[in-house]
Amino acid sequence: MSALTFLPAVSMAEQIRKKKISPVELVEAHLAQIEKLNPKLNAFVQLDAERARRAALDAENAVIHEKTQKTPLGPLHGVPISIKSSISVAGLRCEAGTRLRRGFVARQDAPLVARLKNAGAIVLGVTNTPELLMAWETDNLLYGRTNSPWDLERTPGGSSGGEAAAIAAGMSAGGVGSDGGGSIRVPAHFSGICGLKPTPGRIPATGHFPVSAGPFALIGVVGPMARTVADLKVLFEVMQGPDVADTCSAPVPMQWLSDDEIRKLRIGYFEDDGRTPVTPEIRAAVHTAAEALLRAGFQVEPFQPAGLEEARRLWHKFFVTAGGMLLRPMFKGREADLSPILKQFLDWSAAEPALTGETLLDAWVRRDAARAQFFAQMQRYPILLCPVAAVPAFRHGERSWQVEGKTVNYLDAWSYTEFFNLLGNPAAVVPVGRSPEGLPIGVQIVGRPWEEEQVLSVAAALEKQCGAWKIPPNS
Repeated sequence: MSALTFLPAVSMAEQIRKKKISPVELVEAHLAQIEKLNPKLNAFVQLDAERARRAALDAENAVIHEKTQKTPLGPLHGVPISIKSSISVAGLRCEAGTRLRRGFVARQDAPLVARLKNAGAIVLGVTNTPELLMAWETDNLLYGRTNSPWDLERTPGGSSGGEAAAIAAGMSAGGVGSDGGGSIRVPAHFSGICGLKPTPGRIPATGHFPVSAGPFALIGVVGPMARTVADLKVLFEVMQGPDVADTCSAPVPMQWLSDDEIRKLRIGYFEDDGRTPVTPEIRAAVHTAAEALLRAGFQVEPFQPAGLEEARRLWHKFFVTAGGMLLRPMFKGREADLSPILKQFLDWSAAEPALTGETLLDAWVRRDAARAQFFAQMQRYPILLCPVAAVPAFRHGERSWQVEGKTVNYLDAWSYTEFFNLLGNPAAVVPVGRSPEGLPIGVQIVGRPWEEEQVLSVAAALEKQCGAWKIPPNS
């Protein structure tokens, strides 16, 4: 374990600016951590070590000659990061875990990657995903399975599982995932780190594969992942902003509220949705988070929102049914290239009645009605606190769990994140507790669309009260 690689990203940048550590030293420490841990975790699928070393030398020279340079050092100057391998990084593979894109190399950086590099971040490499991102665990026929740094027999989550494992294990200071049904938040919860699912369009999804279009544009986003909320904040500030190629984007100005203004936000919390039970430790973590925010001066009240089941059903139509309809034709004649996880997903999708123009239009209209009903409730509770998932990190291959005497199936276990993909809310995850097995438990903080700053501010207050981040044992 290298203590240097577990510093917060903001501390790394500060110490580089103060010349207490060098970017070269920092990159070498991360490369050594990757060399030590990646064989057992399988988080990175491609390293860019030589280019990272060159960038570190350039960053060090920029610090030495800072006073004579016209451009100030960026907020992430010299900080080593990673990127999910479904997002374009020039010169690196962007395969999204599928044989259909084996060997595909991106020609240019996605806008968010270019923004991170312009802020001084150094990309170490790209991380593993399930095939075409359609799972809450990470395994594929190209690179195999990613293991959790908390327990090698368990998954770090998916689809941003490689990213979560890399960050949790100190192989990366932070990075970028994507989320269409919990794919940032579930890995953050499983891996004991923080993650932010923004409003669609707040951070441009341009350069992501599968392309953010059709139903995926309504529910899918890209967002930051890190070990601390302060790191999420700086990553978010760097990446956010409109891009002409993202049809959901809008020129939303940054609006950070004062501490006094933040504490005036009423918070509603629920420990379960009345349909899918959660394990006792997850219920306890939500209760702990509510009490912590109450101690921090917030007004916190129990609140069960209406319309969650409608949101879950509609998300299923857009992600599972429509998603399968979009993906199945890609494998016509190439069925042997299907990974077992994606084949299972497509089988689930095929078991549903196919969407027609009429049923898709009906679902779209119902989605808008569900959003209007939900946002009306959030006038009283602009922040919601709830579980991330029904269970902690599961063992590889598990597909159902017994919770409170009820069987919770695979697709149902993540309904607590799926709600907010359908509704378009920003949501952050902060580690709060531990399971009896010592696994991390995160709690979800949900805000209104385009109010990521409020979500992150409440997340920071919760993190300050709970301080639950720990170094995993396999680090």
